[in-house]
Amino acid sequence: MRDPDGYWAAIDQAVRDAGLDAPVLALDRSALEHNAADLLRRASGVPIRIASKSLRVRSVVADLATRPGFHGVLAYDLAEAHWLATTTDIADVLVGYPTVRRDALAAFVTDEVATSRVTLLVDSVDQLDIVDFVAPPASRRPVRVALDLDASYRLLGGRVHVGVRRSPVHSRREALDLARTVAARDGFDLVGVMSYEAQVAGVANRVPGRAAMNKVVSLMQRRSMAELRRRRGKVIAELRELADLEFVNGGGTGSLEETARDRSVTDIAAGSGLFGGHLFDGYAHFRPAPALAFGLDVVRRPARDIVTCAGGGWIASGPPGADRLPKPVWPRGLDYLGAEAAGEVQTPLRGRAASALAVGDRVWFRHTKSGEVCERARQVAVIDLDDAGRAVVTEVIPTYRGEGKCFL
Repeated sequence: MRDPDGYWAAIDQAVRDAGLDAPVLALDRSALEHNAADLLRRASGVPIRIASKSLRVRSVVADLATRPGFHGVLAYDLAEAHWLATTTDIADVLVGYPTVRRDALAAFVTDEVATSRVTLLVDSVDQLDIVDFVAPPASRRPVRVALDLDASYRLLGGRVHVGVRRSPVHSRREALDLARTVAARDGFDLVGVMSYEAQVAGVANRVPGRAAMNKVVSLMQRRSMAELRRRRGKVIAELRELADLEFVNGGGTGSLEETARDRSVTDIAAGSGLFGGHLFDGYAHFRPAPALAFGLDVVRRPARDIVTCAGGGWIASGPPGADRLPKPVWPRGLDYLGAEAAGEVQTPLRGRAASALAVGDRVWFRHTKSGEVCERARQVAVIDLDDAGRAVVTEVIPTYRGEGKCFL
C-alpha cells in the first residue's frame, strides 16, 4: 500500500482482463496472507479460531482452518455450522450464538458427524429445553454445549454496562449454577466456554479527530481487560472442577494481544482482520491490509464533478452512521453526496476524480465490515501476481450466497 493508486489500478485491470462484470468482489491473496501472518504474530502462539461471519467464503474458511496456528471455526448459525462440519475437514465448530431454530436442530441432532464436531452455545436453561423438545435425550446422541460467559465491563454495581448485550451469565455464581445444571442434565456434554470482550475487540481507539474520546476508550479497554482476566480466570478454574473443558474461547481481531495474555483462554476468535474492512482503520495497535474490495460501474455523469455508480448501498450493520458506509478508495478524491449517500440501486459520488471518469469506468470501495459484503455477491475474484509481477485473476470462488446459502 506504499502506492495506493498503483495497487487499486492493478486490481481493476486484473478484473477487467478477466472479463468480470460489476458489482465484483476482488480478494488480493497476498494481502490475505499478510493479514493471516499478522494475526498469528499478534496472538503470540494462542490458536486462532476463525470467525466465519467475517469471511462467508467456504473455501477460504476451510483453507485457513488447516494451517498451523489456526484451530477450529466460530460459526454464526447452526445450519451454517452443520454445513461446514459435514462438507469440509473442519472437526471443531463452535456456534457463537444460541439457536432456537427447530428445523436446524432437528437436522443437526440426527447427523452423527455434525453432533461430534459442532458445539452449541447456551446461556440459559430455556435453550436446553428447546433442544429436548425437538429431540428428547433418549432419542439422540449427547449434544455438545459451551457456556457463554458475559465479558462486558460493569461499573457501579452493574448500573453501567460497557460492551454488547449478549449473555446474562456474568458472575461466578451465575456461571457455576448454569454449569451444574448442564452437567447434571441427560443428553448434554459441557465441553467449553465462550467469552467475547466486544468493548475491546470491536471498538476503535484511534479515530481521526477524536483525540479525547480515543484516550477515554483506551483507558476503558485497559481497565476492562484487567477486570475480565481476573473474573474469567477464577470462573474457568472452578468450571474445570465440574467439567472436562476442551476449550475456552475469547476475544476478537481487535483484542488479540490483550486476550492472549489471559491464561484461561485456549483459543481466540478472529476473522475480520483477514479481509481487512475499513472499520479497523481507526485502531491504534494494528492495521490490516485491505484484502477484499468491491468494484462498481460508473453508469452516468449527471454533472462535471459527479459520477453515478450502479448499486452501492452495501451498508454495514450496527449503529447508523457515516462509518457504516462503504469507503470509496479508488480513484482517490471521491465522496458521497449527503442527500443520497450509498443508494439502493445507484450511488452518486462527487470529487476531483469525477471529471476524469467516463461511463463504463469502475470505482473501488472497501466495506466497513469484512464478511457482510459477501452476502451481496455470488463469487469472489482471487488476485495473484504472475511471473512478471502483474496482478491477474487466478480463480473465481463462490461466496456462501454463490453456494445457495443464506443463513441470517
